[in-house]
Amino acid sequence: MTGLIARWRTAARAAGAGDPASVEAAGAELLERWREPHRHYHTVAHLVAVLDVIDQHASTAPRPDLVRLAAWCHDAVYDPRASGDRNERDSAALADALLTRLGLPAVAVAEVNRLVLLTAGHVVEPADADGALLCDADLAVLAAPPPEYDRYATAIRREYAHVPEPHYRAGRARVLSDLLALPALYRIPALAAHWTRPAHTNLTRELTRLSP
Repeated sequence: MTGLIARWRTAARAAGAGDPASVEAAGAELLERWREPHRHYHTVAHLVAVLDVIDQHASTAPRPDLVRLAAWCHDAVYDPRASGDRNERDSAALADALLTRLGLPAVAVAEVNRLVLLTAGHVVEPADADGALLCDADLAVLAAPPPEYDRYATAIRREYAHVPEPHYRAGRARVLSDLLALPALYRIPALAAHWTRPAHTNLTRELTRLSP
């Protein structure tokens, strides 16, 4: 994972991080979180996938370095038993602590916090290019080919193995319905043009499968 830590180091330094040793330690701490054994979808592979989309479309955002840091932090706290947006709030708080410790300007820390919190509902204002890039990258899997999407859905179910099937079906259906109801599932024009239809098809297919 040397290359992945290098990506963290580059983003942190671009955002104003100071002491190199502290940057390395923070990256290692985040990676340890992403490798927790209860994760099946929200893993290092998901982090890499999100970072890849951000890198490919970095020119669409004014502060792609902060979007990258938000990607690293957005699921850093992930407890499937947490309710509501608790994971996103705790991840944002962790981002505050880590990035403040690294010496980032307060305005940069606040922006990363804001971006992380956006991933709770993926509702992005039209002028929010940084938020659009993070949320589009986070939801990229929804537009994957059906076999890959099905593996994603299976991995999510494994993360919620403690939830009885009827309750899981109801909760998952609410999540899918909320995604389908977003004014725009993807906001970057190139991604919206290519991903919206397959994502809607996947979401609708899973939603139908969850129906009694």
